[in-house]
Amino acid sequence: MNKRIFLKIFSSILLGFYLPKKLIAIESPKIINPNLTAEQKKIMFGEGTERAGTSPLNFEKRKGSYHCANCNAKLFESVSKFDSGTGWPSFNEAIPGAFKTKIDYSFGMKRIEYHCAKCGAHHGHVFNDGPGPNGKRYCNNGLCLIFIPD
Repeated sequence: MNKRIFLKIFSSILLGFYLPKKLIAIESPKIINPNLTAEQKKIMFGEGTERAGTSPLNFEKRKGSYHCANCNAKLFESVSKFDSGTGWPSFNEAIPGAFKTKIDYSFGMKRIEYHCAKCGAHHGHVFNDGPGPNGKRYCNNGLCLIFIPD
């Protein structure tokens, strides 16, 4: 057998075993909630974005938690929400394990895109310009969230 062919086959087999499961989850959502609106589906599974300043969650100040609108997974606590001035609900800390990330090169720049770890739904991008000790800003589409008060 040709050495080059052997290496191609061998590397394909290795990638199959070692490909991170989080990438597989992002590319193949487990469930799409049939109650989502067309706009929610476009954002969550077409990686779209809602218009800035349109989410009522921008003004939500009560104690509670924010959940994925598709699968209801808990994503953020209200104590991590802050007004970033961007027009989208922003948080400086996510629930541990709530998201999987991938690199997004759209708009000619490198950004970190995050998706619900449970269902693979796109929520937004995380930037390194937020407040607090970790300096993170999770810029979330409001249509992707459900707020549940305490």
